[in-house]
Amino acid sequence: MPSALPDGDVAPPDGALPGSALTGLGKRPFGVYVHVPFCATRCGYCDFNTYTAAELASSPASPQSWLDGLRTELALAARVLGTPPKADTVFVGGGTPSLLGAAGLTDVLDAVRDTVGLAPDAEVTTESNPESTGPAFFAQIRAAGYTRISLGMQSAAPHVLAVLDRTHTPGRAAEAAREARRAGFDHVNLDLIYGTPGETASDLAASLDAVLEAGVDHVSAYALIIEEGTALARRIKRGDLPAPDDDVLADRYEQTDKALAAAGLHWYEVSNWATEPKAWCRHNLGYWHGADWWGAGPGAHSHVGGVRWWNVKHPARYAAELAKGNSPAAARETLTREDRHLERVMLELRLVDGLPIDALSEEAQKEARLAAEEGLLDKAAMAGVNGRFGRCVLTFTGRLLADAVVRRLT
Repeated sequence: MPSALPDGDVAPPDGALPGSALTGLGKRPFGVYVHVPFCATRCGYCDFNTYTAAELASSPASPQSWLDGLRTELALAARVLGTPPKADTVFVGGGTPSLLGAAGLTDVLDAVRDTVGLAPDAEVTTESNPESTGPAFFAQIRAAGYTRISLGMQSAAPHVLAVLDRTHTPGRAAEAAREARRAGFDHVNLDLIYGTPGETASDLAASLDAVLEAGVDHVSAYALIIEEGTALARRIKRGDLPAPDDDVLADRYEQTDKALAAAGLHWYEVSNWATEPKAWCRHNLGYWHGADWWGAGPGAHSHVGGVRWWNVKHPARYAAELAKGNSPAAARETLTREDRHLERVMLELRLVDGLPIDALSEEAQKEARLAAEEGLLDKAAMAGVNGRFGRCVLTFTGRLLADAVVRRLT
């Protein structure tokens, strides 16, 4: 959940949505995102909307006031949506949700159940920091109804973790993944970051080996992005560390893809790999396919029927607005047809199933065919069956240049 919020139109105090946004509600997948804004420490690369205890020391914000606000916002969601569809997916992110403990995460899921409701086969994910988990933690949240765990590993190399200001010990993330599997979680993800200054190909290989030995069914791997205003950005600006090199990042991506594919984890989104389709993250697929979701918590973003809004950032203001009976939304925007088309191309093109070519304008279809000739899009997928129903699917080279391909097709 990025710390910087965009500008937008004024959001109504009662959170009401236009009738057009509610049309078709329930016919599209519906998810709930819960943002937990608390962290024990601030990682040097992170620009998410998070706060340490020291940063909140002079504020009335607390986990309890946040939870009270969350319950109130979810009740508001149920009123605004009328008869809301039960959530197909829930994703508790942060921040560090595991700092709430098993009891706190149980309260979060109970709040969703009691307001919006859960579909019988709902996917329920929580992010967790390896150091704030253990066998009892996993057993309790599995019993509470969580079905999926996402653990922030980032690297198995101590010096890489040190550059990122990660506090967990090498090996702990993989052991936490094994503990989650033993607790009954069929779906466990490990996050990796590649391209950190000082990381070698051997470091990444060791991290990938540790991931595979943990037996997880899902891996997310992201190139390190240097965000303005972070401690890592300041270190690079001072010359203490080199900036990530694009050629090195491409090499690291190729190394990651080959190692995971050889072990039976195949890409289904540019930065995500899984053992089989039922291991794909359904919540994130909702984002990538432009579905509906309500984002609850400080700074959380929501989208329903082409209307997008985002909450105030600070936990104290978030709780205060809700205590006054107001929506915590800071602003919102109604997406134009052009906006929605751009986002569809940008997001669906990242998926292994790609984008239907007939979703593109005639001019963009010509560009797509040129991109296929250049090896950026899969020719066979473009042809489809008997020359019909073709799809734009990125090749490996296309994945490395995904942003450039998107620009050509929009």
